[in-house]
Amino acid sequence: MPEFDLAIRGGTIVTAADTMKADIGIRDGRIAALSASVTGAAREIDATGLLVLPGGIDSHVHISQYQGPDISMADDFASATTAAAAGGNTCVMPFALQQRGTSLRQCVEEYRALAEGRCIIDTAFHLIISDPTPEVLGQELPALVKDGYTSFKVFMTYDDLVLNDRQLLEVFDVARREQALVMVHCEGYDAIRYMTERLERAGQTRPFFHAASRPQVVEREAAHRAISHAELVDVPIVIVHVSGREAMEQVRWAQQRGMKIYAETCPQYITLTAEDLDGLNMEGAKYVCSPPPRDADSQAAIWEGLTQGVFQTFSSDHCPFRYDSVDGKLNPKARTSFRWVPNGIPGVETRLPILFSEGVSKGRISLQTFVALTATNHARLYGLYPQKGSIGVGFDADITLWDPAKRETIRQEILHHGADYTPWEGFAVTGWPVMTLSRGVVVAEDGKVTGAAGHGQILSRDISDFARPRGL
Repeated sequence: MPEFDLAIRGGTIVTAADTMKADIGIRDGRIAALSASVTGAAREIDATGLLVLPGGIDSHVHISQYQGPDISMADDFASATTAAAAGGNTCVMPFALQQRGTSLRQCVEEYRALAEGRCIIDTAFHLIISDPTPEVLGQELPALVKDGYTSFKVFMTYDDLVLNDRQLLEVFDVARREQALVMVHCEGYDAIRYMTERLERAGQTRPFFHAASRPQVVEREAAHRAISHAELVDVPIVIVHVSGREAMEQVRWAQQRGMKIYAETCPQYITLTAEDLDGLNMEGAKYVCSPPPRDADSQAAIWEGLTQGVFQTFSSDHCPFRYDSVDGKLNPKARTSFRWVPNGIPGVETRLPILFSEGVSKGRISLQTFVALTATNHARLYGLYPQKGSIGVGFDADITLWDPAKRETIRQEILHHGADYTPWEGFAVTGWPVMTLSRGVVVAEDGKVTGAAGHGQILSRDISDFARPRGL
C-alpha cells in the first residue's frame, strides 16, 4: 500500500519565512512529509520549475450577500469559490450579514444554508453586526464566537449598516471580553452624506463623482476615530481596505505607539485611480467601490505600507455585480446619481496575480512577503493557523503551484466569476497559478476548474492570539 496519496516533487517551496527545494508527501488531505525526496506515493505531480505556495486565503470577500429588493450580487458560493480556486485560492472568508431588526443567529444559519454543498474550496464566515441590540451583544454574539465565528465587521457608513460611536464602543467591549477580532470599515457617514448631497445639487451625479463624495479626509477621520475607540476600550481591530496615505498613516501612527491595530489593503489601491471612474456612458460605474481608488501618491503610500509591515493582509474585497444589468451597476436609479450605483468590484480571481506581478516580479516585495500577505497572515489573524496558511507537516494540503515566468493578460473571457466584466481588462501580469490543490485534491489546473461542488468545507475558527487585548 502506498505511503502517501500524493507527492508533489521537484518544486521550490515558499513559506512566509523560508524558501527550500523539497518534495511534499500528502496523506488524508494533510501534509505528511517534507523531504529532499518523497517516494512511494499513489500519484505524483511534477512541480519542476514551479513555486509551491500555500493556497491563497482571501479573508475579505462578499458572496450572496443581501443587497436590498432591487439589486443582486453576481456571485453565489458555487461561482465565487470556482473563481477563487482558479485564481490560486484555497479558502475564502465571506460575511454573514445581520439585517436590522433580525436575529443574528438566524442570519448566520440562513447564510450557512446558502453555502452548504456548493463550495469548491473551504469557507469560513465573518459576521456583520448592524443592529447591536442588548440580546445580540449579551447573548447571540458571545454564543456565536464560542461556536467558531471569531471575527466580525462593523461599518461607520451606509444607511443600513452604520453604527454610531456609542454602538461601536459597545461592540468593541464585547469583542474585548470574548476576544473576537473586529474588522472596521472606516468612512465617515455624515461627511459622505453631506458631500453627496452637495454634489447632487450641483448636478455632479456621474459615477466619477463617487470618488469626490468620499475623499481621503473622510477615511482618515473615521480611521482615527475607530483607533481612538479601540484605544479607549483596549481592543485589537483591523482597519480594512485602506486606500491611501492618510488612513495608512493613521494606522502606522497607532502601531508605532504599540497599539494592536492591524490593516488590510486591496489590488484596486495599487493599480486603479479615481480617473478610472470617469468613463463615458456609465463605464465608470464598473470601478465604483468604497473607499474609491485614489491617485498615484496613494498607490505609492500603499506600497510603503506593504513593504514596511503596516499592512498584515492583502485581500480582494471581492464584491461583484453585473455591469449591464437592471439589478446591477446599470439599475435605473444608478443613471440618476452615483449614490445608487452598487458599491463593489470583482477581484477574488485576480488578487494573487496582480500582487505577484506588481510586487514580486517588479522587485517591490519578496516571495516570503507575498506569501505572508496573501495566506499566512490571514490564517494567523483569523484563527485558522496552524491548520491553514503555510506548508508544513500537519497543515491542510492547501497548495498552489505557481509559474513565476508565465505572462498573462487579464480579461473577462478567461475568468470564472459571476460578474460580466473585470476592472482589470487588458492588465498584463507576470506570474500565474497553474494548479490549485484543496486538502490534497486538485480543484483547478491550467485555467480549468476541476473541483466538485461540496468539496469545500465550512470551517469553525479558533480565537486568534492577535485578538488578545494588550491589558490581558
